[in-house]
Amino acid sequence: MLNHITIMGRMTRDPELRRTGSGVAVASFTLAVDRDFSGKDGGEKETDFIDCVAWKGTGEFVSKYFAKGSMAVVSGRLQIRDWTDKDGNKRRSAEVVANNVYFGDSKRSADNTSSVPNYASSYGAPAQDFAQLTDDDAQLPF
Repeated sequence: MLNHITIMGRMTRDPELRRTGSGVAVASFTLAVDRDFSGKDGGEKETDFIDCVAWKGTGEFVSKYFAKGSMAVVSGRLQIRDWTDKDGNKRRSAEVVANNVYFGDSKRSADNTSSVPNYASSYGAPAQDFAQLTDDDAQLPF
């Protein structure tokens, strides 16, 4: 059986990082994801607001490097949760459990947006984590 989903959209709010009773990190966030087609009248595309949850290191990564407005690509699985509201009514919610979260913004976009940190590569490491190599190829280990 296969349960795999990949979505790309903008964060609607800053991710919320919490910890379980045993200290496991879990980040919750929502992505605004545009549909690939326009509405019935050919007007604006409709947008879905998809709840996501990321556990452990992935949750800490999302909480540290993403903020409201950041473009994110989330790869994971779809999960349906049953729960009871405060009035005792049974409810169901769908959410994406993220296995991987990638940056959807280019470096140029990140430079022009003050709320998005400056990244040195698509791998998401902050620029200060990189050391400049000189032009001497003899220093390279390969």
